[in-house]
Amino acid sequence: MSSVANGETGGLSAFESARHVLDKWMDTLAQVLESMTDQRPSVRWQPAGPAPLSDSDASLLWWEQPLGGTAGCLVWVGAPAQTWEHAGTLTLRVAGLETVASNEARNTWIEILSQSLSVLARSIGALLGTEVVCEEGGERPPAPEVQDWISVTLGFSETTLPALLVGFSSPLVAALASPPEPESSAAGPPALRESSVEEHPVKGSRTMELLLEVELPVSISFGKTALPLRDVLKLTTGSIVELNRTASDPVEVLVNHRLIARGEVVVVEGNYGVRIQQIASRHERLRSIP
Repeated sequence: MSSVANGETGGLSAFESARHVLDKWMDTLAQVLESMTDQRPSVRWQPAGPAPLSDSDASLLWWEQPLGGTAGCLVWVGAPAQTWEHAGTLTLRVAGLETVASNEARNTWIEILSQSLSVLARSIGALLGTEVVCEEGGERPPAPEVQDWISVTLGFSETTLPALLVGFSSPLVAALASPPEPESSAAGPPALRESSVEEHPVKGSRTMELLLEVELPVSISFGKTALPLRDVLKLTTGSIVELNRTASDPVEVLVNHRLIARGEVVVVEGNYGVRIQQIASRHERLRSIP
């Protein structure tokens, strides 16, 4: 059974041409959450009416996402505290953190949202026949004149979280309601020809741009063993410590003390090196967290 469902036709006429775009965004959000939490959530959207905001929505965590390449086009996503805390905390706990601070869960949720919005921008660009990218967003509430909304419900296992509210600026709604005709009907609409999120890695993440400049220690593990303290004190020059790995077993490549890959030892211009033979699975990387 698919974990993504679209909304009803009634009340969503402004988005009728963008139905595929919204469905794809829901699927992408589910994929991003699954890759980070090891759980495939259900993600469902439905129309929320022209004025869904209430006094209780003032506590929502709002994210405003401008879309470059389309003048005046913005998307607002409001997340209830229970929703962003659950998604952010679950992600960090899967990564090995036992205690998660509220601000860490908050930042993680924004990163999850940013990744999915990057794919939404590409899908909109494919529908409109022009390049659309995510520009720098921020935590800002929606403009008062926003009239076009959908609600998005996330469900993990048997836990259904309070719905997200998603608003679209009037220029964006107008553009989606009247997309240009495809050049060839036989080829199908541009949005249908767009590749999946796995084939096109998410770009434009501000957090990833910062992380790419971070230097990490890389070490090679030939094996390990456990010795009682009395044996450690007996070690002298010439002592041999037997490891838990045979000479034919691959060595482990550790990045920031976490298992990343395995390979064989080689000599390159007089220096030792490792030829990568296997990339560690995600579960192995998580289990290797100190």
